[in-house]
Amino acid sequence: MHAVIVGNSDGIGLALTRRLLAAGWSVTGLSRSPAPVGSHHVVDVTSPAFPTVLAGVGDLDLCVYAAGVGELLADGDLAAQTRALEVNLLGAARTFEVVVPRMLAAGHGHVIGLSSLADTVFSAAAPGYAASKAGLTSYLLGLDAALRPRGVPVTAVRFGFVDTKMAKSPVTPFKISPDRAADVLMRCVRTRPAVVSYPRRMAAVTGALGALLGTAARFRRSPSG
Repeated sequence: MHAVIVGNSDGIGLALTRRLLAAGWSVTGLSRSPAPVGSHHVVDVTSPAFPTVLAGVGDLDLCVYAAGVGELLADGDLAAQTRALEVNLLGAARTFEVVVPRMLAAGHGHVIGLSSLADTVFSAAAPGYAASKAGLTSYLLGLDAALRPRGVPVTAVRFGFVDTKMAKSPVTPFKISPDRAADVLMRCVRTRPAVVSYPRRMAAVTGALGALLGTAARFRRSPSG
């Protein structure tokens, strides 16, 4: 069995790579930095070369999109927010554009995308990150509805805080380790659900917060209102 993991040089992607290798999979990774285990290609998902490199990895049974960035909004500079959209959402879309046709042609395969429980809220601190994850979850669920009947299930995994370089909030309730996140992903590899939200308590909190923020936004008045 062959898996491709985009974004496996550290964090969740690296933990999953190690878990799959231990289970007898062959794993090819693609990320901006070298990975310490498995076969690996150094390439940025926003690079024009990325689709070509990805197309050359051979047959695959599993594709996991684990690449992600997220920076806080600073002094009105939106460049980092744009990059979050490019990496987290468009990078995933470019990945699926390459791998999905191959899986459909083979008649099998499984796609997993790492989204976030932040997909239910908008964020003044990191608007690009929250927007990218909202778009990614929607795209993954839409792809699953289209592709699962054709033999290629798609799974959206919505994590809360994971103890990686991405966890930049000063408050990180219900934070889990990358190894615990890999446990969740390995279960997804076995069961192929459409969506997983973890931890469940954090999912309940963010769901309620998203509803509250949405209500507040509808009633917010402009300065001239």
